[in-house]
Amino acid sequence: MSIVELLEQNPIIASVKNQEELDLALESSSQIIFVLFGDIMSIGQISNSINDKGKIGIIHIDLVDGFVSTKEVVMNYLKQKTKFKGIISTKPHVLKIAKTYGLLAIQRFFIFDTLSLINVKKHLVATIDAIEILPGILPKVIDNMCKDIKKPIITGGLIENKKEVILALQSGATCISTTNKELWNV
Repeated sequence: MSIVELLEQNPIIASVKNQEELDLALESSSQIIFVLFGDIMSIGQISNSINDKGKIGIIHIDLVDGFVSTKEVVMNYLKQKTKFKGIISTKPHVLKIAKTYGLLAIQRFFIFDTLSLINVKKHLVATIDAIEILPGILPKVIDNMCKDIKKPIITGGLIENKKEVILALQSGATCISTTNKELWNV
């Protein structure tokens, strides 16, 4: 299954910031979990618990304590010693390394003004699998990016209800990521 098909079949991604949220996400209907916490000692167990539930774990590598995410050995460790299927990062170099190890690579961008929107197009890594833009309640920006960038678009941040999920998807987003537990089972 391609990344596009995977994201299209899973329009709600559970994003978790701690163990309590992970436990809830593991019991939710969300099949993809973005892990936004952890350290060098815990990520193996975190990835195992996600894999044991038959779900796909993708870790935001920039947020893992104890890793220098720009080092190639970190991607090798993730591939060899964890069950994570991919990474999220804001760092182009890290995303390129992840791809060489066969990991899914999601490039995260924060859009807060016209300049940041223009910079997305300048800093986009060609080999990534998808981009994540935050905040996710920007229909105009989502539509604009879908026209210019031929990658799946994941939106996240500030999405609080089903109406905003639908608006993001109607604007062209492939799926949304959210820490809002009430939306994980929509």
